[in-house]
Amino acid sequence: MSRFAASKRMGFVLAAYAFLVAMLSTTLPTPLYPHLEQRYAFGELQVTVIYAVYAFGVIAGLIALGNLSDHVGRKPMLQLGLVLAAASALLFLFTTSLAPIYLARVVTGVSAGIFTGTATAYLVDLAPPERRRRTSQIAVVVNLGGLGCGTLLSGLLAATLAHPLRLPFAVDVVLVVLAVGGLLVAPETVDTTAGLRWRPQRLGVPPEIRSVFVRAATAGFAASAVAGILSSVGPGFLSSELHHRSPALAGLLIFGFMSMSLAGQLILRTLPERHGLSAGCVFLAGGATLLGVSIGTESTAALFASAILAGLGQGVVFGAALAAINQRAPAERRGESASSFFVATYIGLSIPVIAAGVTIEQTSLKAAGIGFSAAVTVLVLAVLASQLRAAD
Repeated sequence: MSRFAASKRMGFVLAAYAFLVAMLSTTLPTPLYPHLEQRYAFGELQVTVIYAVYAFGVIAGLIALGNLSDHVGRKPMLQLGLVLAAASALLFLFTTSLAPIYLARVVTGVSAGIFTGTATAYLVDLAPPERRRRTSQIAVVVNLGGLGCGTLLSGLLAATLAHPLRLPFAVDVVLVVLAVGGLLVAPETVDTTAGLRWRPQRLGVPPEIRSVFVRAATAGFAASAVAGILSSVGPGFLSSELHHRSPALAGLLIFGFMSMSLAGQLILRTLPERHGLSAGCVFLAGGATLLGVSIGTESTAALFASAILAGLGQGVVFGAALAAINQRAPAERRGESASSFFVATYIGLSIPVIAAGVTIEQTSLKAAGIGFSAAVTVLVLAVLASQLRAAD
């Protein structure tokens, strides 16, 4: 094996670790929301806004910085993403008020926006040509694994050790520093001699795939909305209504959702292409319905069951939707079509979550949760009906 090939193999491991840490950083606060509510005396609306502003940061990172690594190199952009992740952790670590928390969530969103595309491209660059298709699947595993591990790590640390609002972020800073060091010795895969030719990522949908895109993006929007509600309101619901105040249990709830989302990606590979989105909608509708049942009946079992079904639905929907868009979009517009899909999904992670927070403030968690679940179920069933008609 040549020295360069060995360097690329080690670089692959180091890049995957950096990707894992960056995504882990984005979900660390999730199990801690009830503690933050108590510490800073705010309500569910503020929790949902704290969660949702992250999505606006991701969208900004995707559009403004998503293509920059093609010109300045993969490593500088990933190192910038890690610096932003560390800055977010430090803001949480030393905050004494609510404003730095909002800023931290935007900053970590930009970090995630950088990593989502750039880290995947870097892993593909570092993989042998015959394994590059499989590498894209590995990137999905690392992404979802990081998101799930973030909630599990912070939940366990907060439940078992002192300083629950500080320790998870101190550990995160250490993990990020190690990731930065790893990237310093990893090889660069982009020729940067041509100079900087930056432009924002274009968004758009070719007319020939518009109907496919609308179904895919609507299902992705709904899946993200369920993920957002589970992640923002779920820990508070466990604590205040179900009287399970352990951050570890809240972390396990979201870890279960992310794990099942990964399982959904694997299930999709066993399904015929034309049935993928339909199957995802069935899982997702079941998960949204169970979420409403869990809130209405105050059932812990139904809440975790909803996370399992909705996670499966999200994994299948995302995989099937992206496959449909990438296969049907013209090659020269594939990037902007996929980016438009991701923007739609991250809007689903923000606007419905904030709307739910406003509704909770005006009514109650139970009324808002049941109404949200019903609305998402109807939306997903409408996509399913449209998909079945198109398949005939």
